[in-house]
Amino acid sequence: MATNIGMMDSAYFVGRNEILTWINDRLQLNLSRVEEAASGAVQCQMLDMTFPGVVPMHKVNFDAKNEYDMIQNYKVLQDVFNKLKITKPLEINRLVKGRPLDNLEFLQWLKRFCDSINGGIMNENYNPVERRSRNGKERSVKGSNKIPKSLQTNNNHPPPNSGSVGLSKVSGPKPTKAAEVQALLKELADLKISTDLLEKERDFYFSKLRDVEILCQTPELDDLPIVVAVKKILYATDANESALEDAQEYLNQSLGVEDEAEANGEQQEEEKTQA
Repeated sequence: MATNIGMMDSAYFVGRNEILTWINDRLQLNLSRVEEAASGAVQCQMLDMTFPGVVPMHKVNFDAKNEYDMIQNYKVLQDVFNKLKITKPLEINRLVKGRPLDNLEFLQWLKRFCDSINGGIMNENYNPVERRSRNGKERSVKGSNKIPKSLQTNNNHPPPNSGSVGLSKVSGPKPTKAAEVQALLKELADLKISTDLLEKERDFYFSKLRDVEILCQTPELDDLPIVVAVKKILYATDANESALEDAQEYLNQSLGVEDEAEANGEQQEEEKTQA
């Protein structure tokens, strides 16, 4: 099982749109942001689908709004990790804050892990709505009232007595319009691919900056001139100006580079004068 995955693994290049589609399709939800999964309930149910019967779903709170309730969900998740001998550490304090990157990385790992178990194939015998129900009433998880695809298909047809206009009189797009629609759909698909690639690249570089930030926050390194200079760049608030010059100036002053250069210049002038 792929329990330990390095940050350079392809799993961490999966875009948030793909992650959200994966969650929504399998659990019949309608999440629009990865941070909506910060409560840990979605992660619990994903493992419940992958390992039926392992997760005590009656203990999972899909209505968790505050950190205390969310932590209880992650305790359930940790127990499941222990049962399955999953060694990945759960950074609960970071996940419950709802920060997009932290939750995205964990969901990227979870998708890779689940796919390594079931080959990415959905468990057709699993009823996600029923599993997250309590006392026969569905819990108020966002999007839980999503209409099944079969019902959506049926709802596209008007009822028998809906009007005097029959289906035979409803005309489809004209042939000339059909080509335009296909062209627009292809353009939309190309744009989606480009957007996903840009999201992956953005998330990759953002994660690198986050790693640098965490390293700079190490107490033993916090006061080093090079670390302070890097922080000046990381935390610069003026988007129109580069903070590099300010950081270099601070670093030169801290290391005495300017004073040394000035002293060398004075010495050279003195030597010229004596000559």
